Amino acid sequence: MPVLPSGVLGALDPTSDRAVFRQIADQLREAIDRGTFGEGDKLPSETELVEHYGVSRMTVRNSLSVLQGEGLVVSEHGKGVFVRPRPPVRRLASDRFARRHREQGKSAFIVETDAAGSHPTVDSLEIKEERPSQDIATRLGGPRRVLARRRRYLLDGRPVEFATSYLPLDLARGTPIAEPNPGPGGIYARLEELGHRLDHFEEEIRARMPAPTEVKTLQLASGVPVIHLVRTAFDTEGRAVEVCDTVMAADAYVLAYQLPAT
Repeated sequence: MPVLPSGVLGALDPTSDRAVFRQIADQLREAIDRGTFGEGDKLPSETELVEHYGVSRMTVRNSLSVLQGEGLVVSEHGKGVFVRPRPPVRRLASDRFARRHREQGKSAFIVETDAAGSHPTVDSLEIKEERPSQDIATRLGGPRRVLARRRRYLLDGRPVEFATSYLPLDLARGTPIAEPNPGPGGIYARLEELGHRLDHFEEEIRARMPAPTEVKTLQLASGVPVIHLVRTAFDTEGRAVEVCDTVMAADAYVLAYQLPAT
């Protein structure tokens, strides 16, 4: 029977009123937090945990389910349970839409993935003219028709977010923005070429659990939430020229901000 090395995990407290499976989950969580098990490392097998703690296999499985529900670990069928990697992409809000990136022909996603040292791709692209929802229409100032650009972003082949950009149809129809590849710098570069120099962005961010379609699209593991971000881009005339509705896998991103002290 496999035996864990001494000191890797502690012992159960028989005097505690905390359920045994939660005590085991607590110890595994602490071991992950202190780095005993790092990103991508395999946790002890069910058999090892059963032998170490002297509990049933079902108790061990309940413990691992707790960690999966917290998004700390992921189970791979036939291989074991592994520590989930930390977010690879650092999204710095004060820099990602800087004009210098567009002038270099880089979209915000390319800038972020370059910094992470990862390979970005885009798939599931759909471009269509449609009637906007009431919320999108209100944010854009009331257009009856919009151009919608839907796409999914992947990092080293893993889906990490999907987004839909809505642009007033009178602004986008017949321009490179309506093409599958809008060109270097993305749609913001094209907007500025059309005379809509960008002035500022407004973002609303909330965290929530994903809908079933989002779990499928982003291939999310159990317990992983999403970050739902809605961004509105304004030009120097104060016109809202784009609304981007984005859903991101929360385990793929760190949202970073720089705030003025005055």
